[in-house]
Amino acid sequence: MEENPSESEKGMWKLSVDGSSCLTGSGAGLVLTSPDGWTLEYALRFKFKATNNEAEWEALIAGLTIAKHLEVQRIETSSDSQLVVGLANGEYEAREELMEKYLAHF
Repeated sequence: MEENPSESEKGMWKLSVDGSSCLTGSGAGLVLTSPDGWTLEYALRFKFKATNNEAEWEALIAGLTIAKHLEVQRIETSSDSQLVVGLANGEYEAREELMEKYLAHF
């Protein structure tokens, strides 16, 4: 059975991001999916030390930057980072200077 997307979902791109940090380095992955279903997948390795939260922000910002270059008009994002999602949605308040900078850039 074929799904019929609602009016609110038409033209909606989807961005899924995840960041990671460990002793050997940090990086992120992101998947950008068009309304037609084709996907762009990216793996990023950072040349700087980053915490998990910083890697999550970097993934989100990279994904949104790519979407902007593709002239995406409507996008829905998802992340497994409670902090990043809470800050981005305005549910949390940034307490650290670096998180404030990421939020301001976002």
